[in-house]
Amino acid sequence: MKKNVYLFLLFFTLFQINLNAQAIAEPEKSNEKAKKIILIYGSPNCHYCTDTKNILIENKIDFIFYDIDTDKGALNEMLAKLRKANINTNNLGIPVIDKYGEIFSNNTTFDDFIKKLIP
Repeated sequence: MKKNVYLFLLFFTLFQINLNAQAIAEPEKSNEKAKKIILIYGSPNCHYCTDTKNILIENKIDFIFYDIDTDKGALNEMLAKLRKANINTNNLGIPVIDKYGEIFSNNTTFDDFIKKLIP
């Protein structure tokens, strides 16, 4: 009888560990959803930045705006992404966009810039 109780407890413990592992793995799925948000690095005083935000809102595209004037962490993050993408930071036009890992800035005509955002 004791052997059956021990087997039952062992089975129950393994079952609980499996459930906990599945619960821990679920937040990764929500991170995948978070990756589908466009990141905008810019300034609230920049008309290109506000126009970009308005166009994304009109097209119901999710985005997060980072104010690089007041958020030094966002500024450093933007510069690191630009360096990693081998984009020159001299004469950089804002906003800088991180569209699902693709980094680009407003260094062309604004219409061409928006075409990169909206398929």
